[in-house]
Parts: sequence; C-alpha cells; structure tokens
Amino acid sequence: MTLRTTSAPALAATARRREYWFGLPALRTSVKAARDTVRDRLCAWHVPGDLCCDAVLLVSELITNVVIHTHSGHVLCGLTLTDDEHLRIELHDDGHTPLPPSQRQTGPDEESGRGLFLVRQIADRWGSARSTRAKGNVVWAELGAHA
Repeated sequence: MTLRTTSAPALAATARRREYWFGLPALRTSVKAARDTVRDRLCAWHVPGDLCCDAVLLVSELITNVVIHTHSGHVLCGLTLTDDEHLRIELHDDGHTPLPPSQRQTGPDEESGRGLFLVRQIADRWGSARSTRAKGNVVWAELGAHA
C-alpha cells in the first residue's frame, strides 16, 4: 500500500482564496435568503464574527437596492475571501439602471434610503461598474480583516 502525503505548504496554498457564488430571484424575499446564505458560508469558512456581521449587513443593503431600483429579474451574488481575511462581495444584476447608484440625501423622518450611506460607512472600498457576468451592473464592496 502506498501512502500519498501532501505537505502543509501545499495544503495552505490551496486554501488561500475561497469563492462562493449563488443566484437569487430579484424579489424582496431574496434579501433574507441572501443574508442567511452569506452568514452560513462565512461561518463555514470560520470568518470572525465582526467581519461576518458587517458582510451580512452589506449584502442586505446591496441586494435590497438591486431589488428595489434595477428592475432586474435575477441577482448573482459572489463572495471572495483571501487568506488574510479580505472579503469582496459582488452583486450582479440584469437590469438597465444607469451607473453610478443614486446617492441622494435622506431626510431625518424618512424610513428608508440610507443603504448606500451604510455601505460607505462599513466597507473599506465599494463601487459599481458594468457587469461582466450579467447583462446589467455589478455593485461590489470590500471588507478587511480589521472590520
């Protein structure tokens, strides 16, 4: 019987970058499904609690914007985690909304409209562009290990 061994550096090299992609219909009910999916995946990857909570909040705000503002039928969500716990979140839509996303000022008595304000406050970096994976746009946010 021959035993095959793999060195620890080889194993570490394979775990340096993790990606997970999932699709959802662009419906209000998908916001909870996206939060749950992201939370479950990041917990499986043993992402620290603060980083996980921030990521779940970002996904919730970003997918809500897609559902409300893009008239898209589908949302493709992606998570990319590097070995130094930098997380990139992407949401691709198939809508025809112009870039960049609206950043209007919200009045103190309004109950909604603060999503991108929260994204700006929580994410290390964020932005939007034409999607290379769908017919519409991609909105992305990045979080670092210090989150």
